[in-house]
Amino acid sequence: MRPRVTAETHEPRTARRRAPIAITIAIVALLVIGFFVFAGLYADVLWYDQLGFVEVLTTEWFARAILFFIGFVAMAAPVWASIQIAYRSRPVYAKLNSQLDRYQEVFEPLRRLAMYGIPAVLGIFAGVATASRWELVLTWLNRTPFGQTDPQFGFDVGFYVFELPFYRSVVGFASAVVLLSTILVIATSYLYGAIRVSGREVVISKSARIQIAVTAGLYLALQAVSIWLDQYAAVTEQSSLITGAAYTEVHAVIPGRGILAIIAAAVAILFFITAIIGRWRFPLVGTALLIVSSLIIGSLYPWVVQRFQVDPSERVLEEPYIQRNIDLTRDAYGVADIDEIPYEAKTDAEPGALRSDAETTASIRLMDPAVISSAFQQLQQFRQYYQFPDDLDVDRYPLPDGGTQDSIVAVRDVNLEGLGDASTWYNSHIVYTHGYGLVAAAGNQRSVDGQPVFLQSGIPSAGQLGDFQPRVYFGQTSPAYSIVGAPDGAKPVELDYPAGGNEAEQTQTTFDGDGGPKLDNAFKKLVYALKFQSEQIFLSDAVNDDSQILYDRDPIERVKKVAPYLTPDSDVYPSVVDGRIVWIVDGYTLSDQFPYSNKVSMSEAIADSEGLTPTLAFDEINYIRNSVKATVDAYDGTVTLYAWDQDDPILQTWQKIFPATIKPMSEMSGELMSHVRYPADLFKVQRAVLGRYHVDEAGSFYSREDAWSTPKDPTQPPASELLQPPYYLTMQMPGQDAPSYSLYSTFIPESRSDQSRNVLRGYLAVDSDAGSVAGKKSDGYGKLRLLSLPEDDNVPGPGQVQNTFNSDTAVGQQLNILAQGQSDVINGNLLTVPVGGGLLYVQPVYVKSTTNTSFPLLRKVLVAFGDRIAFQDTLDQALNVLFGGDSGAAAGDETVEPDQPGTEPGAEPGTGDGTDAGAGEGVQSTELQALLNRAQQALKNKQDALAKGDWGAYGQADAELAEIVSELVALADDGASGSQPPATEAPATPAPSSVKK
Repeated sequence: MRPRVTAETHEPRTARRRAPIAITIAIVALLVIGFFVFAGLYADVLWYDQLGFVEVLTTEWFARAILFFIGFVAMAAPVWASIQIAYRSRPVYAKLNSQLDRYQEVFEPLRRLAMYGIPAVLGIFAGVATASRWELVLTWLNRTPFGQTDPQFGFDVGFYVFELPFYRSVVGFASAVVLLSTILVIATSYLYGAIRVSGREVVISKSARIQIAVTAGLYLALQAVSIWLDQYAAVTEQSSLITGAAYTEVHAVIPGRGILAIIAAAVAILFFITAIIGRWRFPLVGTALLIVSSLIIGSLYPWVVQRFQVDPSERVLEEPYIQRNIDLTRDAYGVADIDEIPYEAKTDAEPGALRSDAETTASIRLMDPAVISSAFQQLQQFRQYYQFPDDLDVDRYPLPDGGTQDSIVAVRDVNLEGLGDASTWYNSHIVYTHGYGLVAAAGNQRSVDGQPVFLQSGIPSAGQLGDFQPRVYFGQTSPAYSIVGAPDGAKPVELDYPAGGNEAEQTQTTFDGDGGPKLDNAFKKLVYALKFQSEQIFLSDAVNDDSQILYDRDPIERVKKVAPYLTPDSDVYPSVVDGRIVWIVDGYTLSDQFPYSNKVSMSEAIADSEGLTPTLAFDEINYIRNSVKATVDAYDGTVTLYAWDQDDPILQTWQKIFPATIKPMSEMSGELMSHVRYPADLFKVQRAVLGRYHVDEAGSFYSREDAWSTPKDPTQPPASELLQPPYYLTMQMPGQDAPSYSLYSTFIPESRSDQSRNVLRGYLAVDSDAGSVAGKKSDGYGKLRLLSLPEDDNVPGPGQVQNTFNSDTAVGQQLNILAQGQSDVINGNLLTVPVGGGLLYVQPVYVKSTTNTSFPLLRKVLVAFGDRIAFQDTLDQALNVLFGGDSGAAAGDETVEPDQPGTEPGAEPGTGDGTDAGAGEGVQSTELQALLNRAQQALKNKQDALAKGDWGAYGQADAELAEIVSELVALADDGASGSQPPATEAPATPAPSSVKK
């Protein structure tokens, strides 16, 4: 008879058949996952290798792998050994209670897995954590001394920047290993009866006692080392008053930590003794003593010293430590050598006052890069698949007749969103691959109707910048990836630029550079198809053996990948250098471990109306250097790093780690030198520090009697808290022999309540011109100058000046005329320029129609000097009116014909919907205002002469006043006989206070 198949025999056979299938599926899944991981890693190798920075990738991978292995072994081995020792030395005949018996029954089948699995899991976590600290380890191994010692312990600053963080990390890791081992030893010993609790009695076997006492002793020994290292950390920590060790820290906290470290070491010895003699009383008493000591020595004693010794005499006792903080903060932020210049700013706008500042006046920038982007878009975009950034950049270019000119620049980048329904994969990644051209406009000029005057424009690109490669394959808004390149003789498919007014007339091109990894075999195509989740990369006929794939194209992203130790400046800008468009990126080396240097949040320091706060979780710093200037070629993406601050020890350390990646400054061309500038983010951090640390005397610093802050941007809405950004201008500061390209910002008194005085207290500028000699900085580059205004000098600040502009009745009437006909009035950047012995405010005023295709046109210019203002069609006219009919210098827009108010943007002058004032009437108004300003000054001179009893000066001023009155009468007669009938009353549409930004 055939045996009957039962369920009992069928189920094991089915399970046996399913097991190979499950194993096969698991293996296939692992292989697929592994291949995806491999594809990503291989793509990284190809990208770095093509760019010439594969050393950066392999060094990082090698360091991470070694550290992962070290971390894994350093955690897993001690934990495994501790568990094994505890298990193997367990009592053989231990009497267990019923509850422990049940625990053993449950745990025993999993014992082997747990004894190996727990150390392995902990080791993986430890390995990952250790691998993430690869930068810390490499900088410790390659550390470079700073050559400067801290004033408390006398150690080189490099000890705090490179060594102390490493030592504390090692001690922290070792403490975690020993602590986990101790916990697992106790758990294992309890589970297997080496530790028994019987009522109030705890019975510990000899083997468990030895193991627990030794591990506890090791843990306390590590804590002793940690507390000892904490002494040195006091000079980088925030105290109650400053960053660094103040009086309480020096006299109570630091000695207390030394004492606690000795006590902890003694208690550790007591635990080691317990392992031998078996008495727990001494280490337990020692542990209690350590806890009590930490409360008394570590907390209570410093509080008593601070409360009863320091607080009553804080200014005197803290003075030497505040001075340490001042001196080392100024060193760490590079502001120790700042030139502070007392500046008695004039407020009287006298005729001819600008004669000695003619070059500065001619360079005052009227085009606001944050306003005129839409003008670039409307006038230079040409096609919907091109775009310009919202905020343009300021650069400088040589003039045909010599000298340089501040210019507004931007690249015409590709915009795939503009393709609309044509946004297929082929168009997005094969055809529309690049932008075209750099557009530059003069910063101090405008056309007759208020448009920018372009120095370089058009498609094909033409202008004053000469011949250069105009194609932009690597930009700030380039597509995620593009596939370019083709065999010789193949028909070009990439859109180069539109060749005419007809959309169908286009010029094609083929990329012929070396800009990305080659897709010259099926395996690479598959790798990138997986990376970008696009099967077309593998299947498309457009992808051939000569194709390259371009990705990671943002200049900042490329610099961050090839130099992970650098923090890039948030503002990257394009320049034409040696026949190429290149992106210039400033790179910083940072630290938060510089002793006694004040810590600031970098994201908060660089936040203003032009750049909102970046989302950084931990970004406090107390040391910064602009150590690297980087360039990214806009055509082929080549990244070049130049060592700009070759004395920076942090940069020198990284040069040891990546020796072949950074070129010396001597290899920078003269043309590149002429376009690099002092970086804005560094300047913002320095101005944030100088708000308090311009005071270099401890007593004044303590009382904060002269603390400053950066003013809010007056062109923003009243409720806005955004700060006014610094501005690039070519100007001559006191102490300079000639004007230079500079970056400046202003200071007002620090607000102590809701009410604050918006008067100028300081004017900070830095020479941003590096010169044009190959490989050599100009002598003045990076020189910081601070104009300090007297306390009793009430020079109005930006907010006060803007309020004066907005509330002036005459200005308001003209703004009403400009705003008629569905137009908005936009205030441009409010510039502050030190000329004429005082401070001149200049603000361009734009008019923009509310239609979708409009753009801002520069219509008027507001100027202020002291308590006087002027509002005219051109800067040249406004300065002449402001300074009594003759400023003594010509502005850069002196050749611009006066516009007629009431003209809508985009229309011809004089064709607006509102009532137009004739050109003759505008000239007459200018002369009248100039005469009134002269009369006001003559009256003031009479009063001053009378107060001093100077009758000669009194008579001269009186005669001048009589002459001015005669000229006013003559001007009135001319107006009555030859002028047009008076204009109708201006409509009261927008009030001056509602001027839009």
